[in-house]
Amino acid sequence: MSQDQERGSLEGPPESMMPQAAPRESVPPPPRPPGAGSTSGVGTSASFDFNQPTIISLLYLSSFIFGVTGVVGVVLAYVWKAEPKTDWEASHYQYLINTFWIGFVGSIVSVLLMIVLIGFLLIVAVAALVLVRCVLSLINAQKRKPMPNPGTLLV
Repeated sequence: MSQDQERGSLEGPPESMMPQAAPRESVPPPPRPPGAGSTSGVGTSASFDFNQPTIISLLYLSSFIFGVTGVVGVVLAYVWKAEPKTDWEASHYQYLINTFWIGFVGSIVSVLLMIVLIGFLLIVAVAALVLVRCVLSLINAQKRKPMPNPGTLLV
């Protein structure tokens, strides 16, 4: 056998195994279900808006794990409150500043009252109140709605 015949047999699959190039038809992409937005999330109802009150609420919620982020959140609330904003944001700043001080003073009082054991129940109640207030602010901030009663000390 010659070298050309040997090399020809080792260079790839035989022609009978090669795929035939069929002409491609243009197929439209499958329809998207309603409510499925673009991948960037811009302009969709399912997107999460990281506006300033949302950031403060998330910092407060993360303070249950990290502690110091609550202080960062209240500093940001005071700084951003001084800047001119829309009415709905201004109500959130006041509500979130009150939330911080409720949590801070409530925690100190709870720790002091742990001597007489009532502080253990009180700290759970304060944590629940702060958690509920943060979630309410977060929900309204996502809807860009003002807080109904920003000066309240309860919910």
